[in-house]
Amino acid sequence: MLRESLPEIITESLPGIKAKSVIERREKAVPSAIRCGYPVVMKRAEGAMIEDVDGNRFLDWIGGVGVLNIGHCHREVVEAVKSQADKYFHGMFNVVTHEGYVELAEKLASIAPVRGEEVKAYFTNSGAEADENAVKVARAFTKRPNIIVFSGAFHGRTLLTMSMTSKKAYAVGMGPFPDGIFRAQFPYYYRNPEGMPQERACEYYMNSIYDVFEQCAPADTIAAVVVEPLQGEGGFIPAPIEWITAVRKLCDKHGILLVADEVQTGFCRTGRMFASEYWKEAGVEPDIIATAKSIAAGVPLSAIIGRKEVMDAPAPGTIGGTFGGNALACAAALKTIEVMERDHLAERSLEIGKQVMQRYHAMEETYECIGDVRGLGGMIGIEFVKNKASKEPDAALTAAIIRECASQGLLVEGAGTYNNVIRFLAPLVMTDAQLAAGLDIFEGAVSKCWEDTKNKSSI
Repeated sequence: MLRESLPEIITESLPGIKAKSVIERREKAVPSAIRCGYPVVMKRAEGAMIEDVDGNRFLDWIGGVGVLNIGHCHREVVEAVKSQADKYFHGMFNVVTHEGYVELAEKLASIAPVRGEEVKAYFTNSGAEADENAVKVARAFTKRPNIIVFSGAFHGRTLLTMSMTSKKAYAVGMGPFPDGIFRAQFPYYYRNPEGMPQERACEYYMNSIYDVFEQCAPADTIAAVVVEPLQGEGGFIPAPIEWITAVRKLCDKHGILLVADEVQTGFCRTGRMFASEYWKEAGVEPDIIATAKSIAAGVPLSAIIGRKEVMDAPAPGTIGGTFGGNALACAAALKTIEVMERDHLAERSLEIGKQVMQRYHAMEETYECIGDVRGLGGMIGIEFVKNKASKEPDAALTAAIIRECASQGLLVEGAGTYNNVIRFLAPLVMTDAQLAAGLDIFEGAVSKCWEDTKNKSSI
């Protein structure tokens, strides 16, 4: 059974003959800007495993970039979508009501850790749309034009969200960009300014927000501060609790909404249904949560969740859209959340994360090229450097490790401002045997590529 199998490469090289043919067709038919560096053409997938068209089997530690927390083709989700398909595919929610949308909004309102007693939710299609709609709602509620985002942030590829995104490699040639977006420093403690005492770090990063007020836009013009509880593309950097507590206090002082971008961190990925539950446990809650990815196990869907008075602020007709809250997607999401709660996938995320962290920390002691290991639950980043003393990012080594893992049947993906972090986003239904096999492949790749790097530098 594919769901329980282990990685295995049976072709002499990758991609295999059949995969190579499809990849060549892709190059002719699809814009080159939609890049793919992996030699994989999917034939079928189950759980944490992908089988390609040549029969190679890959352990998937990317999970559609955080979309498949519940795994590929979960049987119950497949049946839920089939059942809904027999009734109707679609009814635009601005025109007709369908109960799945209402039920899913009720469910999210009951579990999302947002501020307020009465909570509402509505649906769009992608993470970028969720983030953009969160900004629209915040502006409508506060009647203010500006927002604050952070270094390292990734919020999407629409015009607004690529402007919110820090790394401008995602926006080459796409300007001019909208105004009203100002950037402060995210607390990347591993790369604090040299010589800074750790006890001064939180104050340092808070001061960068005050600098926005002073140099860019007064506090009373800021509608929202948008924060990833754990930065994804920025390098899997958790927002320190002491910092987010200070940000929440600052927002309250100036009437600013706090928006949690949980596009990647939601739905059990970090050991909680939402990562901002960690905030709530510390007495801090966001005003709005924008979420997507694993909400519907691969069916396109995203959600915006907030308290009643905030969510009711936009004028009629200014939110919503043709496909938002599609019936098939809502059916998939309802079943996905049911399975996550019933099968305790948040707890499973913590178990997986503990094992990965133990192995990564042991590797950190062994390999000079590993600078930092960090994360929450099953969302973990490992940062590669040329040496621990200088902390100089090693993007070339990181890319080599990713390629070597793929050649051995393990799919991992890079991240980070300097392209020197490998992210762990494996499906939470992965078996213990698959986890052990993946960790062995990963460490073998690190060891081989690090040795190759040292040998080249000694020539």
